[in-house]
Amino acid sequence: MRLRAPDLGQPGNIATLIAALRRCMEPIVNQLNALSDGQAAAVNNAATAPPAATSVTPYARGDFIKNSAPAELGNAGARYIVLGWMCIEAGKPGQWRECRCLTGN
Repeated sequence: MRLRAPDLGQPGNIATLIAALRRCMEPIVNQLNALSDGQAAAVNNAATAPPAATSVTPYARGDFIKNSAPAELGNAGARYIVLGWMCIEAGKPGQWRECRCLTGN
């Protein structure tokens, strides 16, 4: 979920200002709580693969894209889950490598 820029309008009194601040803060609190709980829905760049070679989005070294469809892969004794992809070289789309987690299966 991507947050919008806050718009408090022009509150006429303190009560209106407080109400506007509450409306403004609610999505921020919800997203922060979802991130803290590890919910994939809180991440706005989750995908099923790293950026395609035709991507025009600039990425920086260290950018991370979370895997939105994790599954156990590999052969018995060496199974793993792809958690996401890490950019190791900046660019459009940059160079990406899988971030794997062994499952022990």
